[in-house]
Amino acid sequence: MTSWQTLSRRSLGVTAVKSAGIAAPAGVVVARVASGLDWPVEGVVAACAAAAVLVVAGALVLDVLWLRATRWRLTGERLELRSGILHRKHRSVPRERIRSVDLKADPVLRLFGLAAVKVGTGEHASGEHDELTLDPLARQDAEKLRRTLLSLAGGQPPEGSLAELDWAWLRYAPLTVWTVAGGALVAGAAYKPLDALGLNPVKNGLADALWEWITERPWQAVPLLLGLNVLVGLVGAVAVFAEYWGRYRLEREPGRLRLTRGLLTTRSLTLAERRLRGVELVEGLLLRLGGGARVKAVATGLRKKDDEDVDDVSALTPPMPRELAVEVAERICGAPLPALRPRPAAARARRLRRAPAEIAVVAAVAAALDLLWLPSWIWLVAALDVPFSLGYALAEYRALAHGLGERHLVTRYGVAARRTVALDRDGVIGWTVTQSPFQRRLGLITVTATTAAGAGHYDVVDVGAEEGLELAARAVPGLLGPFLTTR
Repeated sequence: MTSWQTLSRRSLGVTAVKSAGIAAPAGVVVARVASGLDWPVEGVVAACAAAAVLVVAGALVLDVLWLRATRWRLTGERLELRSGILHRKHRSVPRERIRSVDLKADPVLRLFGLAAVKVGTGEHASGEHDELTLDPLARQDAEKLRRTLLSLAGGQPPEGSLAELDWAWLRYAPLTVWTVAGGALVAGAAYKPLDALGLNPVKNGLADALWEWITERPWQAVPLLLGLNVLVGLVGAVAVFAEYWGRYRLEREPGRLRLTRGLLTTRSLTLAERRLRGVELVEGLLLRLGGGARVKAVATGLRKKDDEDVDDVSALTPPMPRELAVEVAERICGAPLPALRPRPAAARARRLRRAPAEIAVVAAVAAALDLLWLPSWIWLVAALDVPFSLGYALAEYRALAHGLGERHLVTRYGVAARRTVALDRDGVIGWTVTQSPFQRRLGLITVTATTAAGAGHYDVVDVGAEEGLELAARAVPGLLGPFLTTR
């Protein structure tokens, strides 16, 4: 494979199909303009057809030029890519720096038996040289390239499946705050396309009519709109879950984890286990109330490739039953997670002492709003804040826990989104110990484990001073010991 290779010419079919989808709205715009000029029906049809042909032909010409200008090759030392129609680029990545090979195929690419290959180095440095994209290759060639780059033998089977999709997990799909805002999100996303087609709800008076209807019948309109909003959110959440996690499978290959998913757009993501520094169990508030959780990887080099990338590259599982999520996390870690210890009572006292200050702030805001002659029920909000603040303080305390196992340091925190992080002790490269004046009075400290993976640091908040220092010293023997003094 040392000679220069071309991308698959079947991409011309993909371009024709996708450009036809673009030609449709372009034809609508042309039809509106032509109708405004009082053109005859035959002229409008001809103009729409001409616009569609120009769009498709232009896209095909650009694709032909791109195919002629793009070459790639794989040598024993490097993967190289030459591309660019006007501005020529020659990019090269040493094979020893390659950390991930991801395959992606949307429905059109799958129709033509193609896939896009993204080869990443796993580095966070900005620039163009941390990723190469070969788009598209034949599916067989893409899979062969993945195995070659990751040094997997062609017939070598996976070591075992860690998790597979159970469609019963669909019940966890609506357990997200996006469900509540589903209708509003759809309306916001549809505004610009409707405006481009001349269907702006503000300009054509539809928004004014809707507002008038709501003000005239609030007791009927508001519940109906809220119910419609939730219904749209529920349908959208289930549809997104099915598309994103359909055909999900997580398996262990020699030295790597491989995740495949996607009902329409298929993705194949590979993570080298030497980059893995632990796992994170994420339980959003609604998901936790439903008994579910998700597993994410704590690994080096995991990040979104660009601002338009909506994929959570660290997600290893969809929402699933919490017991199963813990089991999958332990199988990924290769060791059972240790039992967790709660924080001392001083940590609870600190949060309960902070609650009155929050209540006082809400009461002051309510008093200021009352002076502005706003409805007196604003004081009801202030009254409800009292049990809310106290309950939140207790829930925040109950969420705090930590543990130390043979291989992992575990810390748990969070109320709205509870996170349990199991960090590989070998991945801890430093410690930070902080103590605020309020913590000092209660004998508490915050111990922060620094790592090159995930968020970069993970906190054990409000642990007893002696217990926290002992925890850090035992987690990584010899790292913190020289800085401790004994009495």
